[in-house]
Amino acid sequence: METAILTIKIYGNVERALSSASFMLENELKDLDAKAEVSLGPDGWLQVAATGDDGEFAINFLKEKFGTPVTYVDDKAVYRGFISSIDEDGVTVDIGISLKIQPSELSVLGAGTCPQIASRFGLIPYLPVYIRVLKQENGTFASFTKKQVDLFWSWKKLTTDRLTVNSVTRSELKSAIKKKGHGRDIYGIERLGLLENLVVCREKTDGPGIVAEIGPLLNAEIGVIKGTR
Repeated sequence: METAILTIKIYGNVERALSSASFMLENELKDLDAKAEVSLGPDGWLQVAATGDDGEFAINFLKEKFGTPVTYVDDKAVYRGFISSIDEDGVTVDIGISLKIQPSELSVLGAGTCPQIASRFGLIPYLPVYIRVLKQENGTFASFTKKQVDLFWSWKKLTTDRLTVNSVTRSELKSAIKKKGHGRDIYGIERLGLLENLVVCREKTDGPGIVAEIGPLLNAEIGVIKGTR
């Protein structure tokens, strides 16, 4: 049996999150002779064990795709992690250790305080992101990768609103939207992570209005990216 800890956060309803993780990994490994068993690992990371003739290959594939939490970092290396907090001092990202993206590094996303920038681009806790490590004289920090920054700007520059939502499965989010009669007001839902999704609104659909409707149905944090109209 091969095992690994993946850079996938399990939080909220743990039983539901593990069930969703099991389904997701089953789909990832559907073409392999491997079966994955999931469990809650240290610090809320997803632990996976794989059996079968392709078990070792499956684990290596999953580690390559999702990454593994780290205990040390290489200068300028790229890591996958999750936003853990946002305050005036910057955006903190958990990659196994916590690294701060300082306000100066957020200037690529425009003017404003860190909370203002985060609000503008729908940055919320548990949003999966890619960062680059910056080792400086006064400590080790991080910055979003160029590819990550470009993705944020691509959301912002489109003409339709978008919502970032954490702590819910795609099916739960879709159910809440349909229950409030907004199925026709969105183009679709993109998976960003296991429990993190991006709702793509249609033209003339008001993102904050959708949040006001579905928010009470979801135990989730929701960010709004207003389109450029």
